[in-house]
Amino acid sequence: MRKLILLICYFSVVFLAPAQLTSTTGKLYTNYPGIDYLIVFNGITSSSDITYTGSGSTINWYKFSNSTISISNQAYISPEDATGYILNVDGNITKIWVIDYSKYITLTDYSIEPENNPSAQCENVNLIIKAPTIYYQKPTDSQQYSIARNFNVQYETKKWDGKIWKDTTTTINLNPISPSVPTPYRNTSFTILGDQFTSNLGITSLSVSSSPYTTNAVICRMTSNVVVRDSTNEAERPKAPTQLAGSAPLDIQFLSNANEPVATYYNWSFYKNNANVPFISRTDKDQRYTFTEAGTYKVKVTASNSICSFSDSMTVSVSTSEIRVPNVFTPNGDGINDEFRVAYKSIVSFQCWIYNRWGRLLYTWADPQKGWDGKINGKDAVPGPYFYVIKARGSDYDPKSTPNSKTNLRIGEWLLKGDINLLRGVQ
Repeated sequence: MRKLILLICYFSVVFLAPAQLTSTTGKLYTNYPGIDYLIVFNGITSSSDITYTGSGSTINWYKFSNSTISISNQAYISPEDATGYILNVDGNITKIWVIDYSKYITLTDYSIEPENNPSAQCENVNLIIKAPTIYYQKPTDSQQYSIARNFNVQYETKKWDGKIWKDTTTTINLNPISPSVPTPYRNTSFTILGDQFTSNLGITSLSVSSSPYTTNAVICRMTSNVVVRDSTNEAERPKAPTQLAGSAPLDIQFLSNANEPVATYYNWSFYKNNANVPFISRTDKDQRYTFTEAGTYKVKVTASNSICSFSDSMTVSVSTSEIRVPNVFTPNGDGINDEFRVAYKSIVSFQCWIYNRWGRLLYTWADPQKGWDGKINGKDAVPGPYFYVIKARGSDYDPKSTPNSKTNLRIGEWLLKGDINLLRGVQ
């Protein structure tokens, strides 16, 4: 029996849904407690209407103020401002409240100003909006219930396009319960451009601006320019201006890209291997630094003024050192293996000497990107074996490390000796 009663209640709710209504000039809204429809007009005239479009047989219209006397038994009525209506169709009740919005767009009744609290406006600005209160009523009482107005607020700010800051206009639908917007990154004014009703009603005249607002919000977007190297015998070399990992030395320029002139101070901090204390602190707008030691680095910039600050950071990874030496090269002019070059990465100090079989020094160089082209004083050296000695230090060189018991070399220190065969062949 209880299940049967529940089913009857369920189907009663379904069949007692609000009636189907339309209006030639009014806009229908729902989700207002105590009524089924809020119908808003931009000016009510003799041609304004509310029309029932369903198929009921018995229709009666009543006002909230007198729910016992029917004002019409037609499908439509001519509404009045600030008036509630009850539509009874075959016993099904629909509750309606009517508003003439044209009575609420006098510009002198509106104002918008940012809250005077600079120290609390580094991220958000609370806006103080004054506007006429729009009410509705329920048929069950004579109390007035205010309608929350979600105002559209427009202002100027800056937007990062990946390379530069660009001035942009943003519009935000303001929450009436917490009327705040993200703080603009440039000086601007805030402008009310209407609420949730104006665009539907075609109203464009509701536009009221605040006095000029001076921002203190700081923003920065760190970018980098890495010095690119094109030597093919270097592994993990920086190949693009944005590459922040690879073979040392990594020569990098860091740009703060803050929203000047709002940002006036800068602090740069360089950390290595998760250290809490920076090994370098600087205060210029931009920074250039050459990473010569292996490890993982955090580079952090903080842009600020006397009130607000903002930080951004990047991670740089420098690889450990490595040298591999070939045992043959063929300087025959075919563009393949024409020079004796080492393959390497993260070498920050380098020296190579070439000797003949009798120990005579023939050639020396100090740049690991370069090599020996097989010439002695501009003339081709004779094919055959030659002897090389390489001394180098890598990005991972640790002067405090214990020397190797066999080589007497410390970590990251290189001493290589061996033979290199010069073969010319046929060009």
